[in-house]
Formats: sequence, C-alpha cells, structure tokens
Amino acid sequence: MGLDDGLVLRVVLFLIFTGFGAASTFISDDVLHSNGLTGRSLLQTKTNCPLNFEFMNYTIITSKCKGPRYPADLCCGALTEFACPYAAELNDLTNNCASTMFSYLNIRARYPPGLFSSECKGGKDGLICPAAGPQSAENSNSGSCRKNQKLFALITIVSGFMSFFLVYFNGV
Repeated sequence: MGLDDGLVLRVVLFLIFTGFGAASTFISDDVLHSNGLTGRSLLQTKTNCPLNFEFMNYTIITSKCKGPRYPADLCCGALTEFACPYAAELNDLTNNCASTMFSYLNIRARYPPGLFSSECKGGKDGLICPAAGPQSAENSNSGSCRKNQKLFALITIVSGFMSFFLVYFNGV
C-alpha cells in the first residue's frame, strides 16, 4: 500500500499555499529603535518612503496616548492600530518610513524621545498586528493592502488551477 505521488504533491502544494494565507503580520522591533548611522555606510543609504506620512491622521495615537504618564497599554495599542496597515513598509529597513512616521508623529504630539521604543514591547519579532480588518478612509493612502489582496487572489487562483489539473490528469 504505497502513497500515490500525485496525492503527496497535492498535499505539499496545499500546505505551501495555505501557508501564504496564514502568515501573520507584525511591526518589527527594529522599527521602534533609532538606527543612527555609525560611520561610513554608503551601501546602507535608505530610499524615500513610498507613503506620505506628512498628511496622515495621527489622532488614533494622539487621542489615546497623553502625558504626563503616557500609559503603555494605551500608547502601544494606539501605535499598533495606526501602524499595522503599513507594517510592510515600516518593516522594510531599506527605506526611511519608520523614521519619517515617528518624525511626523513627534511634530504632531511632542512625545518624549524613545517613548514608544521603551514602552512598546511585543513578541520576539516586535509588535503583533491583529488580523487585517477594513481600513478607515484616512488610512487608505497606501495601495499595499490592495496589492496584497491581489497577490493572495492570484495565488489562490493559481493553486486552484494546479489542483484541478493534478486531479484531472491523475484520474485520466
């Protein structure tokens, strides 16, 4: 009673493609820390952020994270709520999105230096983003969510076709 090669291939493909959909998102811990330049770093120059953080609505954070105490649960929750839709861009260490976002946030609210990096501790990868929900109109400036949805749809369609052909040609 040997295993059918087609069955094994189908199971492997199913596991691979379901892994794409089940991947969790997070805000990297590196985003919260200032990565100042330490000496010459010609190959480490960062590209400009593709998002425009200057005109984004920061009231999600500024309405909840207030001094003089700056409660960590409220501040970190608000930061996560604001930043998670942009996690892919913020985690990309080749651009300056994280420093740009924190610069504009500081202009809007004048938070103490290092407030979020010292208070907001997530898991080993950083702050965990909740499951993606509908974005508000203010935060829909980024097309990355639509790009990810299109990519997921494409992967789903391709895996469906591959499964169909594997089943059809194995049965013939």
